Amino acid sequence: MRAFLTLGIESQNMPLNSVFRWFIRRRMVNIEMVRTMPVEVQRSVFSNLLVAGRNTSFGKEHGFDSVRKLQDFQRNVPIRTYDEIKPWIDRTRNGEHDVLWPGQTPWFAKSSGTTSQRSKYLPVTRSALFGCHFKGGQDLLALFSDARPLSKLYGGKHLVLGGSSSLMELGSHGYTGDLSAILVDNLPIWVESRRTPHRDIALMDGWEEKVDAMALATMDEDVRILAGIPSWMLVVVKRVLERSGASTLGEVWPNLQLFMHGGVNFSPYRAEFESLIGNTKHTLDYFETHNASEGLFGLQDRLNEDDLLMMLDYGIYFEFVPISECHSANPISLELRELEVGEEYALVISTNAGLWRYALGDVICVTEVHPFRMQVSGRVNAYLNAFGEELMGHQAEKAMAEACTLSGAMVRDFTAAPVYMRSNRTGGHEWFIEFVKKPQTGMLEFMDFLDASLIRQNSDYAVKRTGGLAIEQPIGHALEPGTFDAWLKSQGKLGGQHKVPRLSNKRDLIEQIESIRQRTSEDQLKSVESD
Repeated sequence: MRAFLTLGIESQNMPLNSVFRWFIRRRMVNIEMVRTMPVEVQRSVFSNLLVAGRNTSFGKEHGFDSVRKLQDFQRNVPIRTYDEIKPWIDRTRNGEHDVLWPGQTPWFAKSSGTTSQRSKYLPVTRSALFGCHFKGGQDLLALFSDARPLSKLYGGKHLVLGGSSSLMELGSHGYTGDLSAILVDNLPIWVESRRTPHRDIALMDGWEEKVDAMALATMDEDVRILAGIPSWMLVVVKRVLERSGASTLGEVWPNLQLFMHGGVNFSPYRAEFESLIGNTKHTLDYFETHNASEGLFGLQDRLNEDDLLMMLDYGIYFEFVPISECHSANPISLELRELEVGEEYALVISTNAGLWRYALGDVICVTEVHPFRMQVSGRVNAYLNAFGEELMGHQAEKAMAEACTLSGAMVRDFTAAPVYMRSNRTGGHEWFIEFVKKPQTGMLEFMDFLDASLIRQNSDYAVKRTGGLAIEQPIGHALEPGTFDAWLKSQGKLGGQHKVPRLSNKRDLIEQIESIRQRTSEDQLKSVESD
């Protein structure tokens, strides 16, 4: 036990990398059980959750004592959204014990509120913190160590890009803040000793100042791991290059080996990352996670593959709602063993944080069932379906990546919304795109590439595009650099875990973006006139 408490300290008798590798790789036994006995693992999780929740207010109200099988549970507990489970969450935030989970809930993760105008406060219990979030971090390192047995990650530093919010007290009974702040505040000493920058910088509130402080604090460190949302990590590493005067990250961090990422599809950002890497001593590997304030759900377990192993032993029981059922009053939910390869499902979770049959809002596509692997498709409400096209987020991201490859472009961010039918014209889609590198082919041809990719991927979109029957050629606008940051800042969501919504059936977002775009153009014109 004493060895684990001193892992952050080099030892001549037990090299740091060896200690870490031994400690981390013990989890591979459990991960192998997830791969080979997934149904049995999930049944065990289900039973343990029921036992834990039996004497809570929620468990008593929903007859957990009478539950003998999944069908009983489904009959007693309806699927709920955040707003529907919020009354119980509010009681826990007010300090009440034994409401959703045994005891008092000490933390509440303030979600980014990307898909709504207000933030959510998700409970984080000790069971969830240590049995899910921290376990997921250990497992990702275990999987990487298994794939790269000669790697030496642990002698250097891990640059972790967290949120921009320190914890705030909830009276005397708890704290609230970004999930990253909760994690940072509770890191074991052997993890804290490897992390950079110092928590005073990692949790700074002002994003612009924070980026510069992070660059100055990390550019002289031996960074071997990057962890964070790709779009924001790009901002940080570019500032590191600017501050250091280096041309590539290999000059700054020659031992860089791993980028752990999640939150958004990585495909549109890969080319730009690779252009910044240069020469390092090791190949830089990219490992993806599927995580949220509600829990961690999947990890990449193979090199050079973009699907994720479903992590089934984190105290989360999964149910799967077919896409066709998502907007039904009483949607059908399926068990793990009923999933089919190639089909898309919305996730419903029951967790060791006390979220019972909670509609997460994430959509996954099953890629394998032996073992169970998935790709994140998007959000239940993040799609375009103004004309029956049913265009999903993952299709838009794949099309954007293909258009970039064909046109030589690099994209920082994008969003799209419908243009509705008018008296003399059919409708269509309007895209606002912020480029790092503009298309060599020009904007019109870039949109042709995007359109062609969407037609190949989505038969409904293809039918609607035939002859411009219901959907015209998509309209594309190239935004000035910093436009999306300006929008995020206007919403109080600049930096950290906040993301620009990709697709929306409403025009609110792009109209706000258009307003910023027009103001930027007017300011530039005034500047030219004054000169």
